[in-house]
Amino acid sequence: MSLQRPVGPARKAITRGLFALILFCFVWGFLIEPSRLVVHETTLHLPAWPRALDGTQIALLSDLHVGAPFVREEKLAAIVAATNRTTPDLILLAGDFVVGDEPLSRRIAPEIIAHSLAGLRARLGVYAVLGNHDEWEGAPRIRAALEAAGIHVLDNDVAEIRDRGASIWIAGLADYMTRDQKIAATVARAGDLVIALTHEPDSFPEVPARVALTLAGHTHGGQIALPFIGALIVPSRYGVRYAAGHIVEGGKHLFVTSGIGTSILPARFGVTPEIALLTLAAAP
Repeated sequence: MSLQRPVGPARKAITRGLFALILFCFVWGFLIEPSRLVVHETTLHLPAWPRALDGTQIALLSDLHVGAPFVREEKLAAIVAATNRTTPDLILLAGDFVVGDEPLSRRIAPEIIAHSLAGLRARLGVYAVLGNHDEWEGAPRIRAALEAAGIHVLDNDVAEIRDRGASIWIAGLADYMTRDQKIAATVARAGDLVIALTHEPDSFPEVPARVALTLAGHTHGGQIALPFIGALIVPSRYGVRYAAGHIVEGGKHLFVTSGIGTSILPARFGVTPEIALLTLAAAP
C-alpha cells in the first residue's frame, strides 16, 4: 500500500490555504501590528515597596524610534495622548528615542521629538535615560532637547521624588552597550527606596539586591514572536531570558517593556507596541 499525494481540488485548496496564510502573516507583520498601540496594565507586588505607596502607577515607554515607518510625528502625538489618558503618577522613558539609517526610516530632529514629548503629564514628573541608538545618533543633542522640554535625563545619576511623606529614588543608568554604567556607585547615592531605570535589561544581574525594581526596554520583545515558539531573536547576551515582562531572579524584580517602535526590520508579529502601565504594591 502506498501513500498518494493530494491531487486535483484538494491539492489546490492546500496550496491556496498556505498562500493565504503567508499573505496574512506578511500583511499583519509589516502593516497592521506595528501600527497598533495598546496599554499593557500590570500589577507588580514588590517586597521592598512600602504599603504607604501602594497603588503608585508608572507609565513606562521605551524604544519610540521616532522616524521608523510606523512612528512619525502624528503617531508620537497619539502616543503622548494615550499615555496621558492613563493618568499615571510617574512617567519613565527607557531610551532609544531616535532611529538611524534603516530601511524606510527617516531622521527626525531631536527637538521635534522633544517638543511632542513635552506634552507628557504626570504629577511626579517625567524622567528618562538614553539608549544605544541615542548614543550612536548624538546623545548630547538628544539630552539637551529632552531637558529643554522639561524631561529629567539621568545619566548615572539619581533623582529623589517625594510622595505621600516618602521618598522614591530613581537611579538612571547610562547605556549598557556603549557606556560604563557605574551601577553600584549610582545606586549607592540613592536612599532606601530605589527604582533603577536602564535601557538594556542585560545590566539586571549587576543591580544591587536592595533596588526595589529595575525597569528596561531595548529588546522590543524580539519584535517577531511566533505562536507556541515565542521570540525568535532577542538582542541580549542572555537570549530570551529578559525578552519582555516581569522577571524575578534571586529575589530581585525586573520589568522589561516590549516598547513601541521597530529597528532593523520594520515589522512586528505577536509583539504589539505597548505603553506599559505598572501599578506598584507591597508584597502580600
